[in-house]
Amino acid sequence: MSHHQKQYRPIAVDLFAGAGGMSLGFEQAGFDVLASVEIDPIHCAIHQFNFPFWTSICKSVADTKGDEIRNCSTIGEQEIDVVFGGPPCQGFSIIGKRSLDDERNALIDHYIRLVLELYPKYFVLENVKGMTIGQHQKFIIEIINKFEENGYQVCHEYRILNAAEYGVPQNRQRLFLIGCRSDLKLPKYPPPITKPATIKLTQSVQKLPLCPTVWEALQDLPNIENYPELYEKDWVIADFGKPSDYVKKLCGFLSNDDYSYLRHYDTKILTSSLRTKHTPESIQRFTDTPNGKIEPISRFYKLHPNGICNTLRAGTASNRGAFTSPRPIHPFIPRCITVREAARLHSYPDWFRFHVTKWHGFRQIGNSVPPLLAKAIASEIIKALEIQPEPAKLSKNLGNPELLKFDMSKATNYFGINSKVIEPRKRNSCLSKKIIEDL
Repeated sequence: MSHHQKQYRPIAVDLFAGAGGMSLGFEQAGFDVLASVEIDPIHCAIHQFNFPFWTSICKSVADTKGDEIRNCSTIGEQEIDVVFGGPPCQGFSIIGKRSLDDERNALIDHYIRLVLELYPKYFVLENVKGMTIGQHQKFIIEIINKFEENGYQVCHEYRILNAAEYGVPQNRQRLFLIGCRSDLKLPKYPPPITKPATIKLTQSVQKLPLCPTVWEALQDLPNIENYPELYEKDWVIADFGKPSDYVKKLCGFLSNDDYSYLRHYDTKILTSSLRTKHTPESIQRFTDTPNGKIEPISRFYKLHPNGICNTLRAGTASNRGAFTSPRPIHPFIPRCITVREAARLHSYPDWFRFHVTKWHGFRQIGNSVPPLLAKAIASEIIKALEIQPEPAKLSKNLGNPELLKFDMSKATNYFGINSKVIEPRKRNSCLSKKIIEDL
């Protein structure tokens, strides 16, 4: 560190925050994420539970102004160091007109508008890798042009990053666009720090340590089959086994480069572990499926203990048909994994809680950026800021556990918003198949 580097916690804003995977990754890198915006009141309640000391704004970005974000959080007049977020893609139509004018891409347009209104030093835009395929690249060029016309520069060699190269036991690829104000220098993309055993990679990556395996992520978790009460509620006091180094790192038992605030929580409680009642036929089919293969009827993937997880997907919201995403099968027990097991495979610490239902819990994980991947990107922005992040000296309380149980009417009531906020949308037939697979 050079002698002029200051020590403080830079300020961030999370747009399209979901449950808070990017918020957590940026916090772990040393940022204070003072404000987040999320339209879905159930996700927003989860974000508020996990980050109760910052401001969660339950609102569509389309109806949100930069000044409002400053005024209803502790940001006020302070300069913002980074704005980040992943606008959901509703399909990138490119036929005959500018993509940003298409109403389905309006959310990306509002993301750009808010970055320009908040005028942060840096921004990070996350999206599906389908955005880089074929004609869709025109859309990325359009986004870059819009920033460049408004005082920002963007890294033209944009990259698709795989979470498995950043210490996450999951094959998950996402596009990241990184930009900064024209008077600053662009951050670098984070170099890979791990390699997945099963994926062929370039020479330079061969020398890296192996990415954690599925079993390293799950080995110490209590056996839910021993706890019948987990059919009725999502938590129980339970006996944990011996954690791997990966889990010790996640849960803050190893002193490492984690600058997040410690949370007060009881390490003897297993959370987010509601059980599923499978039929005897399903159990038999799950048993008969070899590790690392797809069970033919359900299309569920059976995890390989020495491999990594397939991409955890969110399924669709109630307004898009409420399809459940395929949940992987446990490597040794003939059942689908729990929300907590999915959280481990996504690099969430055990104190981080999700909605008590499996449906919302899996959506919250599948929709989020794995915290360790977000942290890798955030750490490069910390380097570009030329600061030494300040370790979080204080430990923090989590929010009210009632926030984890809200249904839609309770959640909209709590945030004082219209219960039709997640309005029914027409199914969009012109989404290209490739993008749907990517979502």
